[in-house]
Amino acid sequence: MPIAADARELQGDLTRFRHEMHREPEIGLDLPRTQEKVLKALDGLPFEITLGRDTTSVTAVLRGQAPRPEAAGATAGSAAGRPAVLLRADMDGLPVQEKTGAAFTSMIDGAMHACGHDLHTAMLTGAATLLAERRNELAGDVVLMFQPGEEGFDGASYMIREGVLEASGRRVDAAYGMHVFSALEPYGRFCTRPGVIMSASDGLFVTVLGAGGHGSAPHAAKDPVTAAAEMVTALQVMITRQFNMFDPVVITVGLLQAGTKRNIIPETARFEATVRTFSEEARDKMMTAIPALLKGIAAAHGVEVDVDYRAEYPLSVTDEDETHTAERVIHELFGSERHTRFANPLSGSEDFSRVMNEVPSTFIGLSAVPADADHTTSAFNHSPYATFDDGVLADGAALYAELALQRIAALAARPGAAADAAAPAIRP
Repeated sequence: MPIAADARELQGDLTRFRHEMHREPEIGLDLPRTQEKVLKALDGLPFEITLGRDTTSVTAVLRGQAPRPEAAGATAGSAAGRPAVLLRADMDGLPVQEKTGAAFTSMIDGAMHACGHDLHTAMLTGAATLLAERRNELAGDVVLMFQPGEEGFDGASYMIREGVLEASGRRVDAAYGMHVFSALEPYGRFCTRPGVIMSASDGLFVTVLGAGGHGSAPHAAKDPVTAAAEMVTALQVMITRQFNMFDPVVITVGLLQAGTKRNIIPETARFEATVRTFSEEARDKMMTAIPALLKGIAAAHGVEVDVDYRAEYPLSVTDEDETHTAERVIHELFGSERHTRFANPLSGSEDFSRVMNEVPSTFIGLSAVPADADHTTSAFNHSPYATFDDGVLADGAALYAELALQRIAALAARPGAAADAAAPAIRP
């Protein structure tokens, strides 16, 4: 039976799994109930399971049983010579109070699967079943990466340090990630982009140090509030005057705090911002331009400023060949009408970029906008109203599994040349 049809047979199980996860979202690197659910879904399947030491990650390796490459003339005779492909799903939720009204709404106060990671995890467990059933077709190994802590905790780095990329006994030849969206594209549409697909993400943490006093006599104090206010607006002006409009950058101040009462000049004011860039050049410039600007404003106001600029997630850059492979498989499974390319990179960021920096990889978007909703006005990921359609679960599972099957087959057919065994390209 074709893999997409087999995946549809799993739709009920995948939906139940997703709803169970959705009811119990967990945040950060410690997701014990989520890990338990994943292990239960993998129970009885022929995977070698490794649990994270510093997180509740799950790494599962499936050893293919098809004849090894040396049977076709290759020289490698151990796991070190077998192709290996990695499939990744993130598992963590967000500190969001759900307002969707879904029948399976979150039971955890202040936590929600508002970014669709519950769908990713369900789809990868489905792929595990599909691949286990096709173990005899695999002339290589598949590594499943169930990752906690994507939402600002850099869980991918933990898993890479603990060896997920070498879990099969050698470094994987290719890696694939997927992400659902609750807006942007019509239901069921797969989206790809060769090259930069998502921005880098950095954090800016600023504390302005003044001298407190009475609100009626600001000349006798050093007001950190007015200095901080000028800094917030000056950051936006700096973008328009120091950065190329064709290499965009985004600075958003999401937290601004100062004072206790309207007639008291406080000692300090603080704000935090997210910084998004789409090139290494712009990112490097930000790291020097922002502190210089803020220190100059502080000096003009006679106050001090502490600027903490933290490099977080790097640019997400997809491998061109792996992207073409994914596009071809999407077309074969679902038809070309189910696929589009992002015209521009997304300003969101991903710690799957850590994997992309290490091995040839690509990242695939999948619209899970409810089929009867308008994708142009639907609530986007991270909204308390974000809703995702279960109907995409089987297709996501099928795509994960077919990517592994086809990429391993291509790699095994060219023993000794795994790094450059690329599928035919789909060009726009």
